[in-house]
Amino acid sequence: ATIVTTHANGRNNAMAVAWHTAVSREEPYYLVSISAKRYTHELLVASGEFVVNFMPIDQSEIVALVAGCSGKDVDKFDAFGISSKPGSEVAAPVLEDAFAAYECRVEDQSTFGDHDLFVARIVAAQWEESAFKDDGMLDLERISPIVYMGGDTYSTATGGVRHDREVLAKETLRLK
Repeated sequence: ATIVTTHANGRNNAMAVAWHTAVSREEPYYLVSISAKRYTHELLVASGEFVVNFMPIDQSEIVALVAGCSGKDVDKFDAFGISSKPGSEVAAPVLEDAFAAYECRVEDQSTFGDHDLFVARIVAAQWEESAFKDDGMLDLERISPIVYMGGDTYSTATGGVRHDREVLAKETLRLK
C-alpha cells in the first residue's frame, strides 16, 4: 500500500492506493490505478502530476485514515497532522514519513473497467538511505513496508527469499 499525493487548484490531497506498479526501468515509468469517483482522480487529471509515497508499517494508521474519507470533505493533511515537504520536480507534496517517494508526471491515461490507469514518468525519487542495503534492496530488518491485504487489513512484508533469477534459470535449465 502506498499513499498517492496530488496538488491542484490550491489543494493537496492524499489517498491510499493499493493498485500500483513499476512498468519500466530504463526509462522509469510507474502506474497507478484510481477510480474516476475519487477526488484524487480529479486533482490528478487537473495537474498531470502525483507522488507515490512508500510507507513503513508504523504509518499504517495514516494509510487507513487517508483511505477512510474523501479529500473533497476534509483537508487530510490538517485533520490527520500529516507532515510533508514540497516535491522537488512536481507540485504534489512528499510525505515526511515515507521511506521512499517517486515524483511522477502523467504521460498516458486509459480506462479499464471502473478505474483509470495513469502511466507516469518518474521525474525524481527521494529515499531514506538507512532504509536500504548497499545493494539497493530494502532492508526488511529496518523497514517493514505496508502490504494491503484487502478490506481493512494491512500487514508487513517480512522474510522472503532472494534469488538471482538469471543464475537460477540457467542452473535449472542446465540440470534438465
